[in-house]
Amino acid sequence: MEKKKLVLIGNGMAGVRAIEEILKISKDIFDITIFGSEPHPNYNRILLSKVLQGDTNVSDITLNDWDWYEENDITLYTGETVTKIQTEKKVIVSDKGRIVPYDEVIVATGSVPFILPLPGADKEGVTAFRDIKDTDIMLEASKKYKKAAVIGGGLLGLEAARGLLNLGMDVTVIHIAPTLMERQLDETAGKLLQRELEKQGMKFLLEASTQEIYGEERVEGLKFQDGSQLEADLVVMAVGIKPNVELAKESGLTVNRGIVVNDYLQTNVPHVYSVGECAEHNGIPYGLVAPLYEQAKVLAHHICGKETAPYKGSVLSTQLKVSGVEVFSAGDFIEGEDKKALKIFDEQDGVYKKIVLNRNKIVGAVLFGDSKEGNRLFSMIKKGADISDTEKITILQPIGEEAGTSLVAAMSADEIICGCNGVSKGAIVQAIQEKGCTSVDEIKACTSASRSCGGCKPLVADVLQLTLGSEFDASAQKEAICGCTSLSRDEIVEGIKEKGLTHVREVMNVLGWETEEGCSKCRPALNYYLGMIHPKEYEDERESRFVNERMHANIQKDGTYSVVPRMYGGVTNAKDLRRIADVVEKYDIPLVKVTGGQRIDLLGVKKDDLPKVWEDLDMPSGFAYGKSLRTVKTCVGEQFCRFGTQDSIGLGIELEKKFEGLQTPHKVKMAVSACPRSCAESGFKDIGFIGIDGGWEIYVGGNGGTHVRSGDLLYKVKTDEEAMEITGAYLQYYRETANYLERTSAWIERVGLAHVQSVLDDKNMRKELNERMDEALSVYKDPWKEIIENEKTTKQLFQTVGMSQ
Repeated sequence: MEKKKLVLIGNGMAGVRAIEEILKISKDIFDITIFGSEPHPNYNRILLSKVLQGDTNVSDITLNDWDWYEENDITLYTGETVTKIQTEKKVIVSDKGRIVPYDEVIVATGSVPFILPLPGADKEGVTAFRDIKDTDIMLEASKKYKKAAVIGGGLLGLEAARGLLNLGMDVTVIHIAPTLMERQLDETAGKLLQRELEKQGMKFLLEASTQEIYGEERVEGLKFQDGSQLEADLVVMAVGIKPNVELAKESGLTVNRGIVVNDYLQTNVPHVYSVGECAEHNGIPYGLVAPLYEQAKVLAHHICGKETAPYKGSVLSTQLKVSGVEVFSAGDFIEGEDKKALKIFDEQDGVYKKIVLNRNKIVGAVLFGDSKEGNRLFSMIKKGADISDTEKITILQPIGEEAGTSLVAAMSADEIICGCNGVSKGAIVQAIQEKGCTSVDEIKACTSASRSCGGCKPLVADVLQLTLGSEFDASAQKEAICGCTSLSRDEIVEGIKEKGLTHVREVMNVLGWETEEGCSKCRPALNYYLGMIHPKEYEDERESRFVNERMHANIQKDGTYSVVPRMYGGVTNAKDLRRIADVVEKYDIPLVKVTGGQRIDLLGVKKDDLPKVWEDLDMPSGFAYGKSLRTVKTCVGEQFCRFGTQDSIGLGIELEKKFEGLQTPHKVKMAVSACPRSCAESGFKDIGFIGIDGGWEIYVGGNGGTHVRSGDLLYKVKTDEEAMEITGAYLQYYRETANYLERTSAWIERVGLAHVQSVLDDKNMRKELNERMDEALSVYKDPWKEIIENEKTTKQLFQTVGMSQ
């Protein structure tokens, strides 16, 4: 039967969640196309603040990576915006002139940040905080400027302020209300939060109304209605969001504040649905993820023709951590008239709890400093639970070891554990009893509990402990490599060695994978582990690699690629430069850029030109796309610099030539500086070398980017030969013990510098590690030459139409 054409407009959390639910019901009903205005796959917007704060990076908050779309035969157009739904013709039109027919269409255009119509709001340095682009603007500004003003004392504003504080900026929050987060917290909790944030270095101007943003081209400060001013180099507006309904209006859908939908998320136009922050149900557009996921489930069942209970709206709750402070609120938490409050305030530990009662029924609650009872209270509020027969207040009860499990023991099966994904205690217990789940990770894979913000992980663990009893092993709460298996990295590696496994599919079959094909997380990992264990025997599975590694080029947001030829130690010559220039002209490559790693990047290469570009360049691949050694950055060294004490260029070239093409768990960057001035920034690389009188200092575990980490001093050595020996052993030990996609900075913090030193101090171990390293390097072949010489591979990679970006 021919598949129906389903188009999703909007690649955000709610819309893609609807697609996930549809795929759960059946993969055979729809031919799916998704349009996303951003140049990224589906990511967790909730965790953007963690990216800004430096706790993680964009790849870590990706919910569905590029390979997920490919695995599910979904055509994805990123960086492309739908401008019109022609409902009579049943086609959609994009801003790139693309016309796509549909049988069913889901509008999930989300929301847009509300920008105050202030004079000067269009100046450089004024931004919202809504997506990855806004985050990048703030990160870049923090490198050049020091004073930031955040307009808005709600959750988003406070998260932005916390991130900017982490980036070293002087931050002032301007809020028009007298207390912070007034929509989620009562006056007492709002003031407690302010006090806590002030201790962290945040400044506040409350009941302040901004009149103007002043400055020349770039913002220089704010003027307020009372005549006062505040200097600022960066202004972040976080005053709220509004449904993005322009497309809906243009296409004739009924719009109020949001796109009006019924109980099955249908609009007024047949075959057109809407879900997420852009949709309005019974007069309410929801902005929290939990109700949007409830909507997505109803929509999926209805669009697939499956019977389902209608969506009847959601009772809202907020459970989150603001700058390390736990807060929770739900329902009607402001007392008055028939509503009476029960309040507990522990001033010493900074814990405040308020429950609002209407007679003997809980109608609202606020928790500050300790929110572990939030889900239970939320469940009671939704059910209108009568608390006549409960003990309302107890003082100084002994703290038992089973405090956490006693909380979940008191919860009924239908009470929600994971608010984001609507997963009940009963669903988790069922997964434990029927599917044999024994860890938080396995529960996440089976039920999606803790998949979004992760705040419910402790409660999930408590349910596990309560249900499994003596069989619960706290030390065994390992992290599975993905949702297809309960096995950890170490168990998989041991299984491959013990059972002599040699192929990705064989590993899945023998080790009991729950999904036949695996997924985009486990297949690349298994491919790496097999190659690491059997470097000479294992034949790399190209189809198990990420798209950049399959193509041996970095895909860009417009669907073109970038090519980076290798320049050992950052050194080049006239012949290579002339060859690069000829290629740029011949293939009309639009941008040539010198990278931070001292190489030349050719950006904007068309996919079908890639083999010819590589052939004409006739230079080794720089592996700018790979989980491998990227580059060895060097300073000019003792030959030219009057401060240099060592030959940095010589060692850099030797390192790069030896370890080029080495497959590693994550990308590896090196740098060699000839003196302690460290012009090559050696202290912030995976491995860095700094010349000193009489030798080298070797630093490891450094990292640049949003989560900056200074390298740790591993050894001081006297000769280049010693430096090479230590590097080989260190890299091989990292290869053999790190999780796939674990950077050296995270690995060294996990295993400990002292442990690594103890391993490398053993000369016999060092020798064995270097022997295994040499074995791994012995099979290296330049991938560009391999592809050019293999007509079949070239045709498969560059002449087959695949996913669109």
